[in-house]
This record gives sequence, structure tokens and C-alpha cells, in this order.
Amino acid sequence: MSHIVGARQAQKQKTRQSLLDAALALLEHQSLSSLGLREVTRAVGVAPTAFYRHFRDTADLGVALVDEALGSLHGMIRATLAATGDSAERIDSTVALIARHVHAHPAHVRFVARERHGGVEPVRAAIGEQLRLFVGEVTASLAAAPGFAAWSEDDLQMLAHVYVDHMVMTASAFLKAEEGGEEQIEAAASLARRQLRLVSLGRRHWLD
Repeated sequence: MSHIVGARQAQKQKTRQSLLDAALALLEHQSLSSLGLREVTRAVGVAPTAFYRHFRDTADLGVALVDEALGSLHGMIRATLAATGDSAERIDSTVALIARHVHAHPAHVRFVARERHGGVEPVRAAIGEQLRLFVGEVTASLAAAPGFAAWSEDDLQMLAHVYVDHMVMTASAFLKAEEGGEEQIEAAASLARRQLRLVSLGRRHWLD
């Protein structure tokens, strides 16, 4: 009996993932507010009623896509924060990690970039919440790092916001640069590294 239940759960999860994948593909060419659930179920080959076994509506599906798109970034951010070496090495590592993530997940990055200020409020809220979590993680890491003992909580959060905003901006720049080839990708990487070096210089002298 247990293997039957397990098989049903596996099939349910497979259908759910298929709906997410189909929606992400369709959203390459339109916004979530214009996406119809019948488009999604047609792409998967299931009845429209099957959609409601997994999501309440397309906004609920969009929130699930946000979790899928940004959830993996927590690991990337932790890896960046754990990077060792001098400032230049950390900056190079950070920019390279963002570039690899964009190259591996362009549809997810495009979805977040479009819907961050899109017309579906629950999805905007979900993206905002994930970015706030990123800021919290970066703030905690900075507070524990050497050289920040004299910084106020507000200033640590301000700097964390700068880093997270830069990550989002750089991901969008890499997404656009991928359309133009290696030369534009390297130009985007070079600009991102220079921007982080400027932040690093300002950070060292902030309490001056």
C-alpha cells in the first residue's frame, strides 16, 4: 500500500513541476498578469481542473516560481560570503558566481526581473520578502566579520542593501549581455567588479 501512495505522491510532484516548467517557458514572452491557467495546462497536457490540485491561481503559481528562482540564491550568497582571500579575490568570486547563475538559470532571472515591479501583488511581495531575507543574511555576516565592530545596525543593513541591490542589478546586466556574446558579458563583469571595488573603498573609510 505504501508504495502505491509513494507513486501517487511522486506523480503529483512531477505534474506540479511540469506546470511550473511550462509556466516559466510561457513567461519568456509575456508577463504573469497575462498568463492564463489554460495555457499552462494545455502545454503540460492535463485538464484545467488538474491545475487546482497544485495551485489556487496563477498568482499562487507565480509565488512558487519565486521560491524556485530565488531559493537557490541563498546558497550562492552563503558561498560568496564564505569566500576567502583579499578583497579583489572576493569581488572576482562574487561576480563570477552571479555570471554562472545567470547563465544556468536565465528564465528564472528574467522572470524575477520582470515581476519584481509587475502587476501581480503577491508575487511582488514574495520577491520583496526573499530580497529582505538576503539583506538579513548579508547583515548578519557583516556583523560577524572583522572590521565591523564599530558599525551600527542601521549602517550594516544599509551596506547589506547595497550588496543585494548590486547582485540584482548585476544579474540583470548579465542577462542582457548574454544576448550580445562574450565581449558584452566581459564588459558587464568588468563594470560589476569596478562597482564592488568602489563600494569596498567607501566601506573602509565609512567611519572616517
